[in-house]
Amino acid sequence: NLVALEDAHSRRPRAAYFGELQQMDATPYEWIPAQIWHLHLAIDDATGRITGGWFDTQETLNGYYHVFHQILTTYGIPYKFFTDRRTVFTYKKKNSPSIDEDTYTQFAYACKQLGVELGSSSVPQAKGRVERLNQTLQSRLPVELRLAGITTIDAANEFLNSYIKEFNEKFALPLHGIKSVFEVQPKIEKINLILAVLCERTVDTGHCLRHSNKYYRMIDSRGNQVHYRKGTKVMFIQAFDGSQYCCVNDKDIYALEEIPEHETKSKDLDIDYTPPKPKKPRIPPMNHPWRRQQFGKFVKQQEHHQNDQDTKIA
Repeated sequence: NLVALEDAHSRRPRAAYFGELQQMDATPYEWIPAQIWHLHLAIDDATGRITGGWFDTQETLNGYYHVFHQILTTYGIPYKFFTDRRTVFTYKKKNSPSIDEDTYTQFAYACKQLGVELGSSSVPQAKGRVERLNQTLQSRLPVELRLAGITTIDAANEFLNSYIKEFNEKFALPLHGIKSVFEVQPKIEKINLILAVLCERTVDTGHCLRHSNKYYRMIDSRGNQVHYRKGTKVMFIQAFDGSQYCCVNDKDIYALEEIPEHETKSKDLDIDYTPPKPKKPRIPPMNHPWRRQQFGKFVKQQEHHQNDQDTKIA
């Protein structure tokens, strides 16, 4: 009997080039006894090579950023990612998260900075290779983790590095004879700045910013606090390595210093009190990828794509 076109999932050949298409997914599974983690994966469509893998307790931007980081530092910039519309990559208008929690927008903006295309589908068969990889790893990896005595997620991520290398040697197609279209990998500093979490914040009456129930003061390159008027809009940035910055007026960059809830010592009551010395922070160069207006425009563009059958970076 004939199958309706929308229900048909024809077998297709592999991509022509190494780096042309990276299928991504995250799957929850009991990888070690009584511990369900999400394994974030990327597989190269042309070669079947695992190009990145990372465990996290949930499906997270952090997990996908670690996979992206592995790809960039090991192979370079891929041409395209293909993800699952059912996952947190999908922009959801109803009950939509705040921008800094919106995995799709954050990941898509990082892709845009590097010129990487991003597509998605709600059909598992459209990502057949990564779906089959998940099934294979679910049958093999728990055994290897147990034999290695792995009991924590940090140890599992460290083990994953060597496991992926061995897996690729056994099961991936050899790279010779397949042309690579990965672009030259960016410098580590640039990768750190691009794989960032961005959101807009407003300066309060104490000349500070609030994020995740914490307060931050803005510090310049000399280690001095800078003071902007209440209501000033700034871009809050958390780089891949956890460093935090803010960008004001799309040009001035400052490091952020968390303000503790309590002082550890009193200058009036503690004899051994010494005033803290200003620390000169490392400030990123002016050619950074953080522009509040540019990011805001990008966020608006993504809202228009929420009902697309195939989502692409505008």
